[in-house]
Amino acid sequence: MMFVDSHCHLTDEQFDGDREAVLQRARAAGVSRFLVIGATGDFSHNEKAVALARENPDVFAVVGVHPHDAKHITAETYARLRELAQAPEVVGLGETGLDFYYDNSPREEQRTHFRAFIRLARELGLPLSMHVREAYGEAVETLRVEGEGQVRGVMHCFTGSVEEARALLELDLCLSFSGIVTFKSAQALREVAQVVPLDRLLIETDCPLLAPVPYRGKRNEPAYVIQVAKTLAEVKGLALTEIADATRRNTEALFVAR
Repeated sequence: MMFVDSHCHLTDEQFDGDREAVLQRARAAGVSRFLVIGATGDFSHNEKAVALARENPDVFAVVGVHPHDAKHITAETYARLRELAQAPEVVGLGETGLDFYYDNSPREEQRTHFRAFIRLARELGLPLSMHVREAYGEAVETLRVEGEGQVRGVMHCFTGSVEEARALLELDLCLSFSGIVTFKSAQALREVAQVVPLDRLLIETDCPLLAPVPYRGKRNEPAYVIQVAKTLAEVKGLALTEIADATRRNTEALFVAR
């Protein structure tokens, strides 16, 4: 069985002391692909993600700016992203989106740049990795208008309702589940996972955050993505191998094949 971590932040400073050991542990556990998201703090993490991918053939980079940092985006930001996106190691844009829970950037700036990222994804032919919190309805409408059915992507760390999941699925998007789905308090999210078709399902860690049960409270790392897969297998009444195979195929079809 081989697994894919479709969303991890391995450039985070928490991994500076043992990044290679973290990768080796994950490989030993059966993780065969890592999608490293560059949208971690300042822009330099995008460059670090690409560099990490160049050093490791099983690592791929996704570059962008988190909605928390939308207020810092300039024309130069997009110029640098366009340049990075030419690298063969870059397989997507993100994470981008709308976060109306923390509102770390003004909502209008988040909206402006989410629309811009959708247009850029269409132009470059790259999929989007999206972060949405307390704004699924608006995100769906924005994707419908700006994407015009031509944008591929995934709603990462999905925590919405069944209705919100179905609205995203109608746009031909994938949904990714993180360690949250393993939490005792996440029964409603597990019920959402039941209705997501197997061919639209992705798994992730979002490490170093959101460590799954039984690792809650510890630093998360890609090896733990298997716990997410185990929970989804139980929820959907499938063998773990089916979840592993499907989520790997889905991730590679969406992000890795260029």
